Amino acid sequence: MFFTYLRRELRRRRKAALVVASGLALGIALVIIVSSVSSGMSKAQDKVLESLYGLGTDMTVTKAAAASGSGTQRPRFEFDAKDNDDDAKQSSDRVMVQGFQTLSATTVDKVGTQDGVADAVGGLSLTVLKVDGQFKRGEFKQNGTGGTAGPGGRGGTTQPQGEVRGGGASFDVNSYTVYGTDVTKQDLGPLTSSKITKGRAFKATETDAKVAVVDASYAKEKKLAVGKTVTVSGTKYKIVGVSTADSGDAAANLYIPLKQAQTLADSKNKVTTVYVKAADSQQIDHVKSAIQKNISGTTVTTSADLADTVSGSLSTASDLASSVGKWLSIAVLIAAFLVAGLLTSSAVSRRVREFGTLKALGWKSGRVTRQVVGEALVNGLMGGVLGIAVGLAGAYVVTAISPTLTAQLGGSGGGMLGGGMAGPGRQAAAKSLDIALTAPVSLSIILIAVALAVAGGLIAGAFGGWRASRLRPADALRRVE
Repeated sequence: MFFTYLRRELRRRRKAALVVASGLALGIALVIIVSSVSSGMSKAQDKVLESLYGLGTDMTVTKAAAASGSGTQRPRFEFDAKDNDDDAKQSSDRVMVQGFQTLSATTVDKVGTQDGVADAVGGLSLTVLKVDGQFKRGEFKQNGTGGTAGPGGRGGTTQPQGEVRGGGASFDVNSYTVYGTDVTKQDLGPLTSSKITKGRAFKATETDAKVAVVDASYAKEKKLAVGKTVTVSGTKYKIVGVSTADSGDAAANLYIPLKQAQTLADSKNKVTTVYVKAADSQQIDHVKSAIQKNISGTTVTTSADLADTVSGSLSTASDLASSVGKWLSIAVLIAAFLVAGLLTSSAVSRRVREFGTLKALGWKSGRVTRQVVGEALVNGLMGGVLGIAVGLAGAYVVTAISPTLTAQLGGSGGGMLGGGMAGPGRQAAAKSLDIALTAPVSLSIILIAVALAVAGGLIAGAFGGWRASRLRPADALRRVE
C-alpha cells in the first residue's frame, strides 16, 4: 500500500516534485563542482611544489647563505694573453656553490636517524659562470651590478656583469646550473620531478663517474645529445641521458654524480641541501621539530611552508575555491533545504482534505507522516541524481577547457627561491609556472552528494511530516465547507 500510494502521488504531483528536486540538485551540483575544482587546485599546487624539490620530498634541510658584504670577495677571472698575440681566444669557468652555505655530508646521516624520517639524501647545487672571448692582456673583474657572491664564490646570482681592466676585450659571460646528485638514491630529490626521455638514468655504481644527465631544454639550446660530451671547468662529462621536467622548469641544466660536483666546487664531503621523506605524512611537523632541535644552525622547510609562499592566479583561485566557494556552497545548500522543506509543507497544506479523509478512514498520524517523508525522500534522491549529473557535467567542462593558472614562485627576499628551500639551480629572481587546471571528481565526492540528497529529502520530509501530524479528521470537513 505504501509504495502504491507513493508512486501514484509522485506521478500526480510531478511538477511539484520536479521543483523540489531541482532546488536540491542546484545545491548538490555546486558542491560537486566546488569540491572538484578545489581538488584540482590542490593537485596543481602539488605539481608546483614537486617541480621545486622533487617528488616524494616532504621537507628540506639547508643552511642560509652568509650575508653579503661580510668579508666576501667578488669572483675574479684572470686572463693573460701572450705578448705577441693580441687576439688570443680564451675561456674560463668559475664554479660556485649556489644559494646556501654548505653542510657537512655527515648531516645527511644525522637527519636520516631522526625520529619519523624514512629517508634522507644530500645534493650539491652549483652555478658555473663561463667567460669566452678574445682578450688583450688584462683582468676581468665582476663589477657587482649582476650580483655578488658569498665566501668562496657562494651565493652568487647567475647573471653577472663585468669589465676588463688594463686591456681591451670582446667576450661573452654565460651561466648554467649543475646539480650533484646521489646516484645511489635517485628516488628522492629534484631529479625525480623529471623523466628520462632519451638515454638512461645514472647507474648506482657511477658514484664518481664522469657522466651527466642534461635537461631537455638546455640540451636543445646547446645542441647536446646522448653520447656527446659536455665540459665543465675543464672536465669532460659523457651525456648518458636527457631528462624532461614534468611541470615547470627543470631543477638544473645539468646533473652529475655528487662526488664529481664536490670535486668541481672544491667542496669535498659537502652538500647544500638534504631532501627528507617522512615515514608518516601526518607527522611532518613532529619530524621538522626534531630536526630543528637536534641539528642546530639549519633551516627546515616543509611543503606546507612552500605552499604559503605560492602566489599568482593559482593562489588567488585556490583561496576563492576554499573560502568563497565553500561558503557559497553551504549557503546554497541551506537555502535549497529550506525551500524544499517549505514547499513540502505547503504541499501538505494543500492536501488537508486528502489526509483528513485518510485519518477518518483509520490512518494513524504516524502512517500519514511516513507517507509524506517517503515522498520527500524520493524527491531528495531525484534531486541527488540530477545534481550529480549537473555537477559531473560542470567538472567535465572545467577539465575540457583546462584554464591556465599562473603560480608565482617567490623572489630573492627570503622566499622559497632565494633562500630556505630553493630547488637546485633556481634563479634568485621570482619566476612563474603555468599550470593547467583540472576538476577531478572522486568517489568520496559522489558519496557526499548522495548523503546530501538523502539529508535534503529527510529535512523536507520533516517539515511536511510535522505539518501532516497536526491534521485532524475535522480539518477535512472544514476544508470541504
